[in-house]
Amino acid sequence: MPFTEDFYLPSEEELTVQEVNLSAPYLKAGALHFGKYCDTQCKEFMLCRKEENDPRRCLKEGKEVTACGLEFFQKVKQHCKDEFNDYADCIQWYSPHMTIQDCRKSQFKLDKCMLEKLGVERPYLGYFSGILTHKTDRPRPGPPLPRKEYKDDRPSLPDDYPREKVTKFGSAASIFH
Repeated sequence: MPFTEDFYLPSEEELTVQEVNLSAPYLKAGALHFGKYCDTQCKEFMLCRKEENDPRRCLKEGKEVTACGLEFFQKVKQHCKDEFNDYADCIQWYSPHMTIQDCRKSQFKLDKCMLEKLGVERPYLGYFSGILTHKTDRPRPGPPLPRKEYKDDRPSLPDDYPREKVTKFGSAASIFH
């Protein structure tokens, strides 16, 4: 994407955030509970992305989602570490495509621990695809970020400059006439 010198790009400090450093089986094992635990932050971020149509305006909301994810997985490690590891290991090693249907026993143990110790109930099937209204305190989107208008100052030929007659089908067609 080409852009000009006056185009605002966030600085390195604005983009730097501690990341959730987990592999795919662990992220898959905690995905539903994470989604329920950080539901408000995720909805704020997605609402911002949809309304603003400019990811630069949603850095704060994105950082809040990441911070919530870190908090969630730290709590899981503190309270339900063994159950979480068993479930993630089952997803990784006992199902060829990291599907969860072969890991229902370890999933049940994790769900029970998450409910008892963290108060996070596993969301019902279709929870994340349902239509929900999200109330926010975030102000309505403002005007788009300013862009500098450029005038076309490229040199051009004067109107009376002699031009060759172009045939209907271009220069290759004129060879055959």
